[in-house]
Amino acid sequence: MTDKPPERAQEQQPALLDSLAPAPPPAMPAGAAAESPVAQVLLETAVPHLDRPFDYAVPEEMHQAVQPGCRVKVRFSGRELAGIVVSRAQQSSTPARLSLISKVISPLPVVSQEILQLAEQVAQRYAGVTADVLRAAVPARAARVEKEFAELNPPPARRVEQPGPRRTQLALRGYGDSSAAEIIRGAVKQCLHHGGDAVVVVPNQRDVDQVAAALEEQLPAETVARLSAEMGPTPRYRSYLRLRYGHARVAVGTRSAVFAPVPAPHLIVMLDDDDPSLAEPRAPYHHAREVALLRAVQTGAGILFVSTSRSLEVQRLVERGWLTDETPAPRQRRAAAPLVRATADSYTQERDPTAHRARMPHTAYRAAREALEHGPVLVQVGRTGFVPAVVCEACRAKQRCPDCHGPLMLPPHYTQSHALQCRWCGLHHRRHRCPECSATSFRAAARGADRTAQELGRAFPNTPVISSTGDQPVASVGAAPALVVSTPGVEPIPAEGYAAALLLDGDAQLAREGLDVPRRVLARWFRAASLVRPHSEDPARSGTVVVTAENEELTGALVRWDPVGYARTELYRRLELGLPPASRMLSITGSRADAEELIGRVQLPEGLRWVGPAPAEEGTHRWLLFFSYAQAADVLAEIRRARRTASAAPNPGERGLRIAVDDVASLQF
Repeated sequence: MTDKPPERAQEQQPALLDSLAPAPPPAMPAGAAAESPVAQVLLETAVPHLDRPFDYAVPEEMHQAVQPGCRVKVRFSGRELAGIVVSRAQQSSTPARLSLISKVISPLPVVSQEILQLAEQVAQRYAGVTADVLRAAVPARAARVEKEFAELNPPPARRVEQPGPRRTQLALRGYGDSSAAEIIRGAVKQCLHHGGDAVVVVPNQRDVDQVAAALEEQLPAETVARLSAEMGPTPRYRSYLRLRYGHARVAVGTRSAVFAPVPAPHLIVMLDDDDPSLAEPRAPYHHAREVALLRAVQTGAGILFVSTSRSLEVQRLVERGWLTDETPAPRQRRAAAPLVRATADSYTQERDPTAHRARMPHTAYRAAREALEHGPVLVQVGRTGFVPAVVCEACRAKQRCPDCHGPLMLPPHYTQSHALQCRWCGLHHRRHRCPECSATSFRAAARGADRTAQELGRAFPNTPVISSTGDQPVASVGAAPALVVSTPGVEPIPAEGYAAALLLDGDAQLAREGLDVPRRVLARWFRAASLVRPHSEDPARSGTVVVTAENEELTGALVRWDPVGYARTELYRRLELGLPPASRMLSITGSRADAEELIGRVQLPEGLRWVGPAPAEEGTHRWLLFFSYAQAADVLAEIRRARRTASAAPNPGERGLRIAVDDVASLQF
């Protein structure tokens, strides 16, 4: 005889089973679509704790328009916010009653699933918010442009079957057949031949025009789409949509072009990855090089770094075997290099003892005079303007504006007006006195491009002087003799190479604060020197470079034409010191109270310690955290968690902080 369970237990059993059953789906609001009525929407907001998709109901009349990747408006906490539809679903992930989508801003699926996933990965790597990444990735909407694509459907994404090659290559020259533009053109043509699409990222608009023109010479014009802020919002948005809908297969643009929505990304090319303009100045402060690496891993696309120098970040990947180094052999590099003379070496010092004190020593004057008989001569200066820095004649104190504390300069009309001008606010100050010693006599601390051009015009009469600066760049120069005065990065491209180049103000550029200053200066030297003809026994075809700086390590790398050797040495030096890029780094800058509150929420792995606080600009403080690549995922995930917790607090002071990852520019010693 078996025992019969008590009646009370039998009554409780169904209740227990009901409690274990999943909650019933929420009731949809009236007017919701019958098929896939739920849309996951990523809000376009920089608030960290809102960095996730939220479920909304799709109205029946918007069923066809609401597609993954399109822009919509929704109600959130009593406000109307814009968002991007991530996906559609039949059921919601929350038991709460859903709100209806208010409006479809644009029915075009401007954001592909690949770009959305890439933006999420970038946000994770930089401890940021996905919406901030998408703001940089997707251009501003131009409604009239969308009419051209209203009846079309984007092509399906096509992933690479075999991962593409990952390589880096040095451009031996800055002009002609061995230039970076020619290397890029060859790589892109090969990619298109195999049925893939290409993304080319360059530092500035000048490079966009040069590389795009080289590609358009041998490819149909509609194949190439340019992406840069200088284009203006309407042309830029049209180019973006041409790539999204497969009308163009090659994207050429500045840093945001790394997110170009090509359907089949088989090749990503980056020119001069060490250029500061490739770093996003807005949160989450991502670098286009790291985005390119993430996208190459995500899609299986090949990646190619091209430059006349070598960045430490790329060299680290070469040392680890992740990138293949296709740098030409030393003998081939030297054969393509000009003759380089350093005014600080012992050979020059014995023949010109005053060379290290003169801004343009006799060696440089003689090289320019001899080279002008055979072609143009490049003169690279560190600053633009006339006299962009002023010091006191008596105490050598640097002079600043009494109103805004910006640097004072000597304007061209100083000899008549005796008034200094502020480089920031533009105010003129007559009868200015040094705040340190009350002296009224001042001298130039540095000479800009305008002053240099004026001095060279007097030293070389009857010789044309061409000035190229960021405000008034010159694209190219011919083969006729001329003096070309240029600031770094805007050197005109010579038709047949410069006969000589004078690299001035080296010590002044190296005197600036920052861990990365030496390698950035060396990269500028290599970029300018690569525009000079190779050394030859024929004086009419030979090129010479004169560099004026005391740093023997940097000038030695230029004389040997060995950017890879310098990068390797500097990388291992930083490995010993535990500095980026041999390690990872995070910086927090802001008010001391807000930063300490956020730091208090972070639970670091054992052995890690914050460095700081240290005074920063405008009364703020900075904290640094160094960690290994193996610890990066855990550390950055914890930083994101702490940011979400802090931003959800009643008074979120975290929003006033600048949180940057691998921002080496903040390291100053």
